[in-house]
Amino acid sequence: MADGVTGVVTLSPEEGERVRGVAAGLGDNAQLDDITRPELMEARRTGDIALVHSWELVTAVDGPGTRMTMFMSGCPLRCQYCHNPDTWEMKTGTLERVEDVVKRIKRYKPIFQASGGGLTISGGEPLFQISFTRRVLKEVHDAGIHTTIDTAGYLGSRLRDEDLDNIDLVLLDVKSGDEETYRKVTQRELQPTLDFGDRLNKMGKAVWIRFVVVPDLTDSPENVENVANIVARWKSNVERVEVLPFHNMGKDKWDNLGMNYQLADTKPPKPEDVEKIRDVFRSKGLEVH
Repeated sequence: MADGVTGVVTLSPEEGERVRGVAAGLGDNAQLDDITRPELMEARRTGDIALVHSWELVTAVDGPGTRMTMFMSGCPLRCQYCHNPDTWEMKTGTLERVEDVVKRIKRYKPIFQASGGGLTISGGEPLFQISFTRRVLKEVHDAGIHTTIDTAGYLGSRLRDEDLDNIDLVLLDVKSGDEETYRKVTQRELQPTLDFGDRLNKMGKAVWIRFVVVPDLTDSPENVENVANIVARWKSNVERVEVLPFHNMGKDKWDNLGMNYQLADTKPPKPEDVEKIRDVFRSKGLEVH
């Protein structure tokens, strides 16, 4: 699957007062060469401009139907198995204007309608550049296009209730079911994800849960049981659980960034072990894929 990278702009102090780069991807080559750094900061605050890492059109991934998945730059988590570590820092991507991105997405509306698809905003973490994400979701949703975010929930408190009204589906990544393992996996706390999940449940918001099975990291019976119990308390609004086997296809990205990939020698879980974990979720009355 192509990663959809459309260009690179580096935001670093060494470049002086002006930020140079071409929004060569979603924004139809709209020039942003002349924007000053203060103007850029203000545009990012208002959501007029954001740093978009990449995008792709996919089917049966990241939500129902054929979807445009837009990967945002920036993420507060540091997941050991992340296959997009190049999205963590606000350093690479293309500067995109919100109106250009929305215009591009709307072009695909006939495809979305025919397939039951829509827009998915992923990352990185889609709530990291919240002002831009908020505006895209509203304008796209108002246009009658199905909207989804793929989030770890750590920044879920940034979403207002009216923002959630513009989101049809939340793909919620539950990395682990206990605080110690969650911190080992992500270097962050579990509680914000639980709080966000509880809030979505109270609102009745449609949710798909994602849990990645990493041998000797997230696959212990105790951790799996904990995750399943957490998700079971959201049973009324969780439409499905996706139990995903770990893969190390992102290793090259870690190597290229000069980062230590701790899971380099970890093999994918055996299919029968993944199926046993799926059965744990099924035993809680959950729809599992």
